[in-house]
Amino acid sequence: MAIKGKDEIYSGRIRLGMVGGGSGAFIGGVHRMVSRLDDHYTFVAGALSSTPEKALASGKELGLDPERTYGSYEEMAEKEAAREDGIEAVAIVTPNHMHFGPAKAFLEKGIHVICDKPVTSSLEEAKALKAIADKADALFILTHNYTGYPMIRQARAMIENGDLGDIRLIHAEYPQDWLTEPAERSGSKQAEWRTDPKRSGAGGAIGDIGTHALNLALFVSGAELESLAADLDSFVEGRQLDDNAHIMLRFKEKNGVRPKGMLWASQVAPGFENGLQIKICGTKGGIQWAQENPNYLWYTPFGEPKRLLSRNGAGALDASTRVSRIPAGHPEGYLEGFANIYTEAARAIKAFRDGKTADDVVYPTIEDGVIGLAFIEACVASSKADGKWVGLDV
Repeated sequence: MAIKGKDEIYSGRIRLGMVGGGSGAFIGGVHRMVSRLDDHYTFVAGALSSTPEKALASGKELGLDPERTYGSYEEMAEKEAAREDGIEAVAIVTPNHMHFGPAKAFLEKGIHVICDKPVTSSLEEAKALKAIADKADALFILTHNYTGYPMIRQARAMIENGDLGDIRLIHAEYPQDWLTEPAERSGSKQAEWRTDPKRSGAGGAIGDIGTHALNLALFVSGAELESLAADLDSFVEGRQLDDNAHIMLRFKEKNGVRPKGMLWASQVAPGFENGLQIKICGTKGGIQWAQENPNYLWYTPFGEPKRLLSRNGAGALDASTRVSRIPAGHPEGYLEGFANIYTEAARAIKAFRDGKTADDVVYPTIEDGVIGLAFIEACVASSKADGKWVGLDV
């Protein structure tokens, strides 16, 4: 399709750029794969690495035009905004400390931002970025990708429909074992930046996976976190950030009930590869979902037998089937759930082109990012005060 002008409304693929995600970067590859799954995006430009030489090599490897392979995100934002065929959206897949600068630069150019979590490396930056995003003529999407699973959408809809009654108990956990030994000292790039406070921020496990667990619990339950009491540990000798966290949660009162909860996040738990799961109980029943078996949701009405609901199976709600691609019994997993965030974003961006709002689209936003950073800083403050209850500064 010929593009007649920068502001022309058209229905073709979204021109996507990327900051970070060059050679050897796991999450950059994931973002590129999931953006292509439903055929809404074309990857056309990037500032893919921390040096111009590495960026150019990564761009060549990925088949980008050398003229659109940039040595810095600043150059990319400036030049792409000036092009008639410039990018419409940018994926930011850098370590945490490199989220704020690129997000600010592209938002201020009117380019939609799809950003990895946590949204920044500090609460101060997160609030500053929210102020920028609120004023920008562009959308901000945060890739808490687990919210894209069909059975998570099913669970959320069931709670909204009142199937569980008033929510009383919310339990989230996310144990892994890949940092049981000091991988950051044996050449693992992924471990190096995640355990470095200069690049990761104040949170280790709580920032990397604890924010996922909390976001999922809030997304499904509809509850609002009020305060927490945290016990953070760095079990591996010499590690600068937490690798295990046990956290008690108190939520805001709703319908006369104040839910209580627990969150466990660990990256030193042998036997757990990616054990994200949530358990939510109300006055009428409970649900349980595990990411390693994502096509199923356990639902137990109080006093009745436990029921296993399957993706696209009997009892599936529209909220679930709308983001499901294939019939029941054919598994969908991590990439498909992640792709749902990109597809929801694409529907919102295409509506934005036409001056409209896609009201039925659901994806995490800058507000979720601020909550995530407030959670991290409250956990650190609470643990330093020997588990004192700390409120969230949102």
